[in-house]
Amino acid sequence: MDLSSKTRKEIGALGENVAAEYLKRHRFSVIDRNVMRKTGELDIVARSEDTLHVIEVKTILVDEFPVEKDARDNYDPSLNLHEMKIRKVARTGEWYVLEKNWEGEWQVDGCLVWLRRGDGMARVRYLPQIV
Repeated sequence: MDLSSKTRKEIGALGENVAAEYLKRHRFSVIDRNVMRKTGELDIVARSEDTLHVIEVKTILVDEFPVEKDARDNYDPSLNLHEMKIRKVARTGEWYVLEKNWEGEWQVDGCLVWLRRGDGMARVRYLPQIV
């Protein structure tokens, strides 16, 4: 599937779908997606054992996947996981935890998704506890 004609919003949604599938394959239960509150949006809320994970997904469209040794800035979606964004996600996560009366452990994680433009293949990198 060629992704060249997709909008930024469509690429972001596709990246979130890829991240949700990745999490399910790694024994997470996805319990909520795209939760909107006054303080911001939570891309994915998932559970693994007794921990609630609030996951911010960042997606980038690339022509080729980066080689680990060649981590140029234009291939790095983590650059969009800056301190202010992470704080906003954490604040929104606090609201979510209170609303759901969650009494266990919870954390804010990141999930980076690279989508290859020509064929739609994906590469995912999960970042636990980014706060």
